[in-house]
Amino acid sequence: MKIARFETFLVPPRWLFLRVETDEGVVGWGEPVVEGRAATVRAAVEELMEALIGADPLRIEDHWQTLTKGGFYRGGPVFASAVAGIDQALWDIHGKVRGAPVHELLGGAVRERVRVYSWIGGDDPAESAEQATAQVEAGLTAVKMNATGPFRFIETRAQVAATVRRAEVVREALGEERDVALDFHGRVSPPMAKRLMAALEEVAPIFVEEPVAPELGHAIAGLIAASPIPIATGERLFSRWEFKPVLDAGVAVVQPDLSHAGGISEVRRIAALAETYGAALAPHCPLGPISLAASLQVAFATPNFLIQEQSLGIHYNVDNDLLDYLVDRSVFSFEDGTIARPTAPGLGIDVDEAAVREASARGHRWRNPIWRDADGAFTEW
Repeated sequence: MKIARFETFLVPPRWLFLRVETDEGVVGWGEPVVEGRAATVRAAVEELMEALIGADPLRIEDHWQTLTKGGFYRGGPVFASAVAGIDQALWDIHGKVRGAPVHELLGGAVRERVRVYSWIGGDDPAESAEQATAQVEAGLTAVKMNATGPFRFIETRAQVAATVRRAEVVREALGEERDVALDFHGRVSPPMAKRLMAALEEVAPIFVEEPVAPELGHAIAGLIAASPIPIATGERLFSRWEFKPVLDAGVAVVQPDLSHAGGISEVRRIAALAETYGAALAPHCPLGPISLAASLQVAFATPNFLIQEQSLGIHYNVDNDLLDYLVDRSVFSFEDGTIARPTAPGLGIDVDEAAVREASARGHRWRNPIWRDADGAFTEW
């Protein structure tokens, strides 16, 4: 069997899908995308796939090594995301050829259900308590919210108090038996992250996510030493080599993205590395159904898995949402805040190819916002 052809599809709201087909008609799907740079990743996928036409799709590890190391220049979000989507598609083909879900090929399931969480509040969190209540009524047991909107290097006491109050109101809506995660989104400076985390201790979040921007990872050890709140990070880290320094610093939760960090092959290794540090895996996934399906396959086979992000109803999903490109939407049904183990072969989903092709005809040009402070200077989104 050989890889015969591939296609890419820019589909709303902000995703890129990859379809890989073999000469025997077996089709695998992947989701290689950098949010806001989908067309750039598309070009990278097209370059990389040139080397795979005519190759055996089942030699996944050999392809991963060649794609990631065969060029003199390596790494980075665009390149790693292109490899990630290709890797997902090859695992999908492998599972379909073997007649088994990917998690069985990774060693078998270690759990029957995976806990998930949902987003509330938007980019600049508002009406968070009402949205938290709605998610509780929908049966979820955990939510995540942006802790702040735009945040200056040293913020006022009023802004800190407002941030804490928002989190407290959400905690009150959730009760003590459910969880809230607070995403700092890399918006907060190291000194303000330390101050905020101290002020948020009574809220007891399941974790604080990306307390500082990834290039400031050297500051994480100090934040860990200063606060009992577990720290999670990794959505903007793309290999096990990039995760090692934050694990050395003591992060509690790693958050590689299956569409950014080299796909199923590399995230599986990142999870194993984290296990040696006593850290948990919580894959980042505010993306589409293929990325979520790949994340779940890893989650079901990973002993140190914690919780899974998913994008249903997220504030980015305008006009099209997570389930719009699936034939059978029940595969992502929530029960008591969890998703049941998928049993279909490959990634466990049936992509609605007609819907993908129709949406691709419309395409998208999604870009993340550019935020500026009151003085006109750039500030982190």
